[in-house]
Amino acid sequence: MTNKLKITFLLGIFMMIFSSNMNAQLKPGELVDGIAAVIGDEIVLESDVNEQMNYAKQQGASDTDKCEFLENLISNKLLVYEAKKDTLIENRSAAIKDQANAKYRQLLSQFPDEKTMLAAYKFRNGFEMKNAIEKIDIDQYYGQAKYQRVTEKADVTPNEVTDFYNLYKMQLPEVKDEISVSQIVMYPKLTEAHKEDLIKRLKKIKADIAAGETFESQARIYSEDEGSAANGGLYKNIYKGQMVKPFEAAALNLQDNEISDPIESEFGYHIIQLIKKSGKVYDARHILLKATPTDEELKMAKAKLDSIKGLIIDGKISFKDAAFKFSDDKKTKFNAGVISGADGSDKIERESIPGSITYELAGLNKGDITAAFDEEENKRKVVKIIKLEDVIPAHQITLETDYNRIKQMALNKKRNEMVEKFVNSKLPTTFISIDGRYDNCKFKANWKKESIKK
Repeated sequence: MTNKLKITFLLGIFMMIFSSNMNAQLKPGELVDGIAAVIGDEIVLESDVNEQMNYAKQQGASDTDKCEFLENLISNKLLVYEAKKDTLIENRSAAIKDQANAKYRQLLSQFPDEKTMLAAYKFRNGFEMKNAIEKIDIDQYYGQAKYQRVTEKADVTPNEVTDFYNLYKMQLPEVKDEISVSQIVMYPKLTEAHKEDLIKRLKKIKADIAAGETFESQARIYSEDEGSAANGGLYKNIYKGQMVKPFEAAALNLQDNEISDPIESEFGYHIIQLIKKSGKVYDARHILLKATPTDEELKMAKAKLDSIKGLIIDGKISFKDAAFKFSDDKKTKFNAGVISGADGSDKIERESIPGSITYELAGLNKGDITAAFDEEENKRKVVKIIKLEDVIPAHQITLETDYNRIKQMALNKKRNEMVEKFVNSKLPTTFISIDGRYDNCKFKANWKKESIKK
């Protein structure tokens, strides 16, 4: 596809923190990392450009024009700069910083020690890695927020969709083999004995804290929350609505330093200690014991789903109604159980389906339903059945078969044009400096603010 048809816009710095780090050992004659561009008070480093290119190569891109990558980064930085001045966009820098620390701790939980993790991700120390995570998340949040503000009124008419297709149909890619699938997901129910055991263990931990142990030390020992256990169960700057409802309701009903009785959420059982609250923000510690089902509990959930499958096959209930009535997956139960693809449609490239699901779908025809099976989803054991709704062989995109997909492409193009117009409107009043290494670049926008000959 040519540059004319760039239907996506860089919303964030998709830097892979496990790709080559900017501080890797340099070879003789190599340029030390420096500033590639300054936009307002935002900075693009030379390493940012290189990492963008490396990531694109890893994803199979053949065209890696360094000037183009720099321009994408500058465009995004201008959106970030403008977003931070926009009073209608919430300032979440402090919260993102704390989330970066939480992400760091979660990554650390997957390694035997910090040294091993830093070596794997090629960072010299934890401070450097946390800064990299924070930088990525801040740029992505503000870039996306401003992009959405600029493009919130974008829309396309049927005529515009047709015009888009007629103009670009020779450049549109072939669609790979796709399928449409729906699912019913169940969280296996714990037996009463299992629940009582978890509650009893949490009550014992709470009693030990009352007897002199610290909540922080007990969280490090017992909590099964990978995101907070290493930090003594602490979450800082939690915004109301950010945590699941049972957690938040229990936390906000506590006084400072008070500890809750065991409470149940979709993740398991917790005890919570409120550290402090101020307006819509609070800090809290918790200890989580996950609701990990036993083999017998998994077996019971599968039996229930298989009986629901029988009702569907017998015509006593539709898959759509069964998903709404029985599924525990909030993302799909209100949408007939349909699983959305990466582009938001109901079509998923067959090659992107996880191997465990591909195995379950093997040999099925359109309209068939799998037997109940279990898998891990978001670090939680679930049981599900999947219906193969449709099979779409590879084909060239047409208006007749792919109208919604083409409409989304046309809408993305219009959004990008709106963003380009916004960016160009800010050029005269924004400080922009690009390093001389890029003097020969032919940018689309007038970043260098050169005089335009009439």
